[in-house]
Amino acid sequence: MPMVSPHVRHNYLAIAVAAVASFLLLTVWYTLFLDAWLKGIGRDRAWLVGVGVSQVLQSCTTLLATALLAICISSFVQLTGPQTAMRGIKVAAGLWLGCVLPVRATESVYEVRSYTWFAINLGFWLLTMVLMGAIVGAWKKQDTQ
Repeated sequence: MPMVSPHVRHNYLAIAVAAVASFLLLTVWYTLFLDAWLKGIGRDRAWLVGVGVSQVLQSCTTLLATALLAICISSFVQLTGPQTAMRGIKVAAGLWLGCVLPVRATESVYEVRSYTWFAINLGFWLLTMVLMGAIVGAWKKQDTQ
């Protein structure tokens, strides 16, 4: 039994571009909102410098996770209607609304996070998913016949 519908034809170049675009957006977004985000987790820049986390690990994790998310968005776009940029945006926004928002809202409430922290993180995920949806929706896999 196949795991993917025969109607799903992923364009892996589009998925890679979507993952890189998300990574670049993440870099800009969290640079702009770094101090507010750190305040939201009860930390400061000194903590961030001293924590010693691997930037290579962070970057690889981000690229892998966003590639998987782009594959998911691509699958939903193709399985639910015509593959267009607007459809990709709508599907991505719907997935954000139905999956990301409830999960992050629940985490935020139990972790007692600030509304600012919540808005920064949720804003990023909405924008990045919509961006990825536009890319994978618009960039169809070419037939190789």
